[in-house]
Amino acid sequence: MSRTFFAVAAALTLAITTSLPAPASAQGDVDPDTRATVARFLDMERVGDPRISPDGSRVVFTRSHVDKMQDTWTSEIWMMNADGTRKRFLLEGGSPRWSPDGSRIAYVTEGDDGSAEIFVRWMDAEGAVSQVTRVEEAPSSLSWSPDGTQIAFIGFVPEPTDWSVQLPPRPEGAQWTAEPRIIDNVHFRQDYQGFKEEGAHQLFVVPADGGTPRQLTEGPGKIGAPVIGLHFGAGLDWTPDGGTIVFDGLLSEDWETRYMESYIYAVDVATGEVRQIVDEKGPWSAPTVSPDGRQVAFIGFPWTTQTYRASDLHVVGIDGSGMRKISAELDRDPGQLNWADDGSGVYFTAGDRGTRNVHFASTEGEVRQVTQGSHMLSLTSVSDDGTAVGTRTDPHKPGDVVRFALGEPGRINQLTDVNADILAGVELGDVEEIWYRSSGDTDVQGWIVKPPDFDPTRAYPLILHIHGGPHGMYNVGFNYAYQNFAAHGYVVLYTNPRGSTGYGTDFGNAIDNGYPSVDYDDLMAGVDAVIEDGYIDTENIFVTGCSGGGVLTAWVISHTDRFRAAGVRCPVINWMSFAGTADIVQWGYHRYEGYPWDNPDKYLEHSPLMYVEQVSTPALIMTGELDLRTPMSQSEEYYQALKAVGVPTRLMRFQDEFHGTSTKPSNFMRTQLYLMKWFEEWGTHDERRMAM
Repeated sequence: MSRTFFAVAAALTLAITTSLPAPASAQGDVDPDTRATVARFLDMERVGDPRISPDGSRVVFTRSHVDKMQDTWTSEIWMMNADGTRKRFLLEGGSPRWSPDGSRIAYVTEGDDGSAEIFVRWMDAEGAVSQVTRVEEAPSSLSWSPDGTQIAFIGFVPEPTDWSVQLPPRPEGAQWTAEPRIIDNVHFRQDYQGFKEEGAHQLFVVPADGGTPRQLTEGPGKIGAPVIGLHFGAGLDWTPDGGTIVFDGLLSEDWETRYMESYIYAVDVATGEVRQIVDEKGPWSAPTVSPDGRQVAFIGFPWTTQTYRASDLHVVGIDGSGMRKISAELDRDPGQLNWADDGSGVYFTAGDRGTRNVHFASTEGEVRQVTQGSHMLSLTSVSDDGTAVGTRTDPHKPGDVVRFALGEPGRINQLTDVNADILAGVELGDVEEIWYRSSGDTDVQGWIVKPPDFDPTRAYPLILHIHGGPHGMYNVGFNYAYQNFAAHGYVVLYTNPRGSTGYGTDFGNAIDNGYPSVDYDDLMAGVDAVIEDGYIDTENIFVTGCSGGGVLTAWVISHTDRFRAAGVRCPVINWMSFAGTADIVQWGYHRYEGYPWDNPDKYLEHSPLMYVEQVSTPALIMTGELDLRTPMSQSEEYYQALKAVGVPTRLMRFQDEFHGTSTKPSNFMRTQLYLMKWFEEWGTHDERRMAM
């Protein structure tokens, strides 16, 4: 149901006196048989990366579950018929990719020495498995050659710095301290990885039957679009004749200091000769070759100083000629590119106002939406006959594998239902879409999750949950954390303030050189809009968020005292100290105009630390011990400042967590329970009168 909040509160017409119980305790008091409890979360499963065989007959996909003994998620590869029948476990691992003839799959799993390696499994009755690589660093971005004889991948090539001193001889048996870590790179750490070795990612090919990988690229630079200086894989694809591989990257010695900049290259597989086929400055990525090998589709935009701009879909000749945009005026971020079999255009997904669907752009620049629905739909693979597979989730359905024909997009067939048994009999809270108006006459979208037994004559505590990024998009996908809050009697509001993606460049760039700013207005207007309906206990509203959401949570409680308590999770508190200590250094240096030493006032103007004396809201600070994206030092700085000004606060240092506090299943549960415990501690639970 969608409603629009544009007017101020209407006159109250009915008064009702009611006894209002406190929310259910975070430590229990929720029916384990009918509610989304934290314990039930441990039995939830995830599916992803479905790949349909070239002939359209079979689908492989990853299926993950919680290893309760090891406190981690375990990934498996499963297979089923294309109609969803005969689901069966295939092997442990991830990133399955069909060979062009459908006879084999390549995948990544643990090798003999414990490192991640490429394996190939024959998909016949014998099911023989071969280990293809024996490399020291985990391979990524697997791609089969058209004839099935080779597999391309991205691998890391160490290049240690030879810079040392000669110490006097060590006495026999002496236990001297290890050598210092010598750092010579700008981005020398990466979240979820830790310290990075000196070296570069390069493009390799390896015989599909196994053998020695052959390095195709070399020298300085970065394979894979290094838009924020870190490695997240690479976009690469083969030409149909198998003679050329196109890839994204930045082949330059100074690549680490060139922010939001990457290009499209082509390498001759036989000779290793590299040529640049897109040379206009910009963050170009995801090259995909047309069926005839003459054109390359890719995404990006001409370089700009804006902190956000929606990407466009482009094509260019394989020889570098005729580059042009084909996504017209879409003003949304395309992804997951797949050429039509006849080369007439490109299918892709795009997020739009909290949803994601498949679109098609012809090579002539005509764009149309292919699928419809209020869901998050992905497009991961297409068979030779135009049958597509992906995943789909909506507010009440966790992600599952789906199949649809690109020629008949109105029929989307669900192939898996991995959480049906876990959610059977569970009463989920309704999720309601809202639109409301904020400052500058801006329309903003959000969603409300209500308790399963919602009664509009009662008043409920409210949690405002703020997304990170800041250029991200809350959406209609299933969210177990919100359902868990709702199961404990909370109403949850999540919204996409200005700065969010999915609403166009102007909306996303509204916080350019001003973050936080108008996004705060949008969040507060959202709270006001929900309160207008009369079922919110205005004495018990709370706020939380992680990363960019942690930034805004700290900003919110320094600009209003309307919240009873806050959960400030993995925040940035001081933009000046953050810029040089996070793993995304260049991102930190480009939040505002100039470097911190050139424009300190601007960096401080948007730092929550500078407004700490205005805070009165009790704040629970939660951050991973290993966090390199929003380092623990930011949380410590905020904790000490709040202590200094007398604000009730606690600092929680989550063990074995990088960015965020929920990658470990037990830490997800702790995050939920400690937040609610904090809110209960600082909320009020007396009986009160409300008007309707």
